[in-house]
Amino acid sequence: MDESIKAASDLSHLMNGQTETAFQLLIALLLGALIGLQRGWVSRQQEAGARVAGIRTYTLTSLSGAIATLLATKLTFWFLPAMLLVIAAIAITGYRVQAQQTHNVSITGIIGLLLTFSFGAMTTAGELVIAAMAAVITTIILDNKNEIHTALRKLQEHELDAALKLLLISVVMLPLLPDEGLGPGGALNPYEIWWMVVLIASVSFTGYFSVRIAGPRKGVLFTSLFAGLSSSTALTLHFSRLARTSPANVPLLATGILIACGTMFPRILLYCLLISPQLVQLLVLPVALMTLTLYLPAFLISRRHEKAAISQPALARNPLELQSALVLGGMLVLILILAEWLREWLGDAGIYLLTAVSGITDIDAVTLSLSRMSDAGTLNLNVAATGILIAATVNSLFKAALSMVIGRTALGIRVALPIIVSLLSGFVSLWLLL
Repeated sequence: MDESIKAASDLSHLMNGQTETAFQLLIALLLGALIGLQRGWVSRQQEAGARVAGIRTYTLTSLSGAIATLLATKLTFWFLPAMLLVIAAIAITGYRVQAQQTHNVSITGIIGLLLTFSFGAMTTAGELVIAAMAAVITTIILDNKNEIHTALRKLQEHELDAALKLLLISVVMLPLLPDEGLGPGGALNPYEIWWMVVLIASVSFTGYFSVRIAGPRKGVLFTSLFAGLSSSTALTLHFSRLARTSPANVPLLATGILIACGTMFPRILLYCLLISPQLVQLLVLPVALMTLTLYLPAFLISRRHEKAAISQPALARNPLELQSALVLGGMLVLILILAEWLREWLGDAGIYLLTAVSGITDIDAVTLSLSRMSDAGTLNLNVAATGILIAATVNSLFKAALSMVIGRTALGIRVALPIIVSLLSGFVSLWLLL
């Protein structure tokens, strides 16, 4: 009896293993067919036999990679690289003959064929999801040849330099900074401070290319939504500086600032929902009113000046405003030090003053801290909700002051009045709830 059960179990494992292998081979076939479909469509006008590789070749190449990986586990590891060399040799020979006839020296087809073999090998190696993702991305890249080359021809040297600078300060420098509190009371976190600098620089960079791609009007609105999810303060500073040099664009710039400021409030609600859902019940009405009272004026200003002429050069002068980012980063350092001193001086009683000071440049840290404290029961929900709104109020008033001082009266009035109405509606509704 025991031997029968064991035999049945072994048979079941064998069948399960064969089913899994068959599924992997099917995925390899589909991935090869996907890439081959795109390559075959490009050369669909050519006669049969004139193409080096089409949908059948790519499909079989992917299947070859999958089978080569299986055989490599059964025979020898070197079977897989040997098969890859064979495929490479066949591809190079075919494309060399084609290059002599057509004078086309592009090696994209060879690379695509070798990648297809690799994707097939990945399926039977157990990396089905990664293989599928890579195959889809490869197909998209192959299918957008003209769009990529056109964008590259339009790219200017200073734009490429700006992109490399942004990668330098984000991908290279940011991970090297310590993510821990330093300075007085551990108030200064170099990682978080530099992350703020990266966000500020990203707003300017995104805004530049948004305007270049979508045009001045749509580009500014897209940038404003993006900034509302990251740093509306950075966008306000950037747009206020633009308003000084481009008075004709003041209505559009004011619309962008109001959209960014309005988008900031739903972001606060999202933080509370993820960390302390109890806070949402107190903040949902104030946040909704504050958002609507900013979006509505933005919509009205945009409609009123819908036909106004927009000057593209004034909106797209520098793709990366590192100077503004560094200035605001320095301000953040000073505010953090001052906030720590106030906390030590006043203790828990200074929670409102602390949120007010911290809210000048950033509300994310205040919102996250108070949400965690209220969820842990160390801070009253009413105090936490009030503190978050105080931080948002100070932050909004700071942005209104930036638009008034840097962008001058024409921009300041369009921005400050809706912000004041928004803040009053939020506090009145919270007061009624409490």
